[in-house]
Amino acid sequence: MIDMTIGILGGGQLGRMLALAGYPLGLRLRFLDPAAEAPVKDLSELNVAPYDDYEALRRFAQDCDLITYEFENVPAESARFLSSMRAIYPPPKALDASQDRFAEKNFFQSLSIPTPRFALVASAEDLKRAIQQIGLPAVLKTRRMGYDGKGQTIVREQSDLLQTWEALGRTSLILEEFIQFERELSMLAVRSRTGELAFYPLVENHHRDGILRLSLAPAPGVSAQLQALAESYARKILEALNYVGVLALELFDVGALCAVPLLANEMAPRVHNSGHWTIEGAVTSQFENHLRAILGWPLGSIEPRGYCAMLNLIGRVPNSETVLKIPGAHLHLYGKSPRPGRKLGHITLCETSEELLEAKLAQLQALL
Repeated sequence: MIDMTIGILGGGQLGRMLALAGYPLGLRLRFLDPAAEAPVKDLSELNVAPYDDYEALRRFAQDCDLITYEFENVPAESARFLSSMRAIYPPPKALDASQDRFAEKNFFQSLSIPTPRFALVASAEDLKRAIQQIGLPAVLKTRRMGYDGKGQTIVREQSDLLQTWEALGRTSLILEEFIQFERELSMLAVRSRTGELAFYPLVENHHRDGILRLSLAPAPGVSAQLQALAESYARKILEALNYVGVLALELFDVGALCAVPLLANEMAPRVHNSGHWTIEGAVTSQFENHLRAILGWPLGSIEPRGYCAMLNLIGRVPNSETVLKIPGAHLHLYGKSPRPGRKLGHITLCETSEELLEAKLAQLQALL
C-alpha cells in the first residue's frame, strides 16, 4: 500500500485535476491556497492561508512527503523556505526564471533559444529608446504577474507611448518585438527525478483577449523537424534547471519569416491549460505524468489516442446535457462561480481523423 502525501501550493482547477489523477495512484493530496472557495475544496484537504504566511507553510509541510505547485506565481522565497523542510518540485529556481519576463528572456538566450527582440524599460525615456531600437508595433508588458493576457498592451503608434506607460503603472516593464507569427504552439515536456524525459506532441493554441480558447493536438501539419526543434528547446531548459515535473513552453511558429522557425515566448513551470487534452487524448495525462515525475516513478506513454481538441469554457457554462449529446465530448467543470473572463471548465474531443474532429468541433462551437 502506498503511504504518500503530496502537498500542492495552489488549489485552482490545475490542482483539482492533479488530485483526480493522484487518487487512482493511491496518493493523498493536501492543498494550500489563499481562497477558501478554491476548486479543490470538495476533493481534498484545503489549508487556507496566503502563500507568504511562513507559519502556515511550516504546518502545511509537516504532513507532506514532498511538495509541488500548480500556480506559477507562488513566491519563490516561499518555495525556498519549504525546500528547507521537504523536497519541492519543480525547483524554486524555476520560479525565479519564469516569474520575471526580463529574466526569462535572458535565460532563454543564455541557452541559445531564440526569442523576439526585447528591451528593459524602467522609465519613459527608456521606453522611447526601446521603441527606436525595436520599432513599432511592439508589445509592452509588466515584468511580473502576467497571465491570460494581463499586464500587456500592444503599442502601435508613437502617440500611444505615454498613455500605455501610465496604464501599466509606470513600473519596470519589458518591451518586446511584435511577431507576425503563423500560429502559437506549446510544448509540454516532462522530466522525472531519475532524469527520464518525455515530450508530448506540439499543440496548436488559439487565443482571444489574451485567454486560451482552443487547443488542437497534435498540432496539424507539424513536421518531425519542427517537433524535434521544440523538444531541443525544452530539453535545454529542463537540464539547465535540473527540472522535475511538467514544463510548458509557449512558442511562436514563424515559418519562413525567420531564419529559425520557432521563437520562445514564455514558459510555465507547472501543468498547463494547453495540456488538458491529455486527460482523454493521451495514454498518460500531463497530470499523472507530473505526479510520476516528482515521485521518481516511470513516466507514462505520451502517445496521443487520436486527433484531439480542447475548448475552454470562459465566463459561462453551457447546458451539460446538451454538450454530452455530442458523441465523444468530455465535459470538465471546475466548480467555480461564473464571471466574465473566468475559466469555468473545458470540453475535450478525440476522433480518429482530422475531418471527424472538425465536424464535432463545429457542433460544439455552435453551442458555445
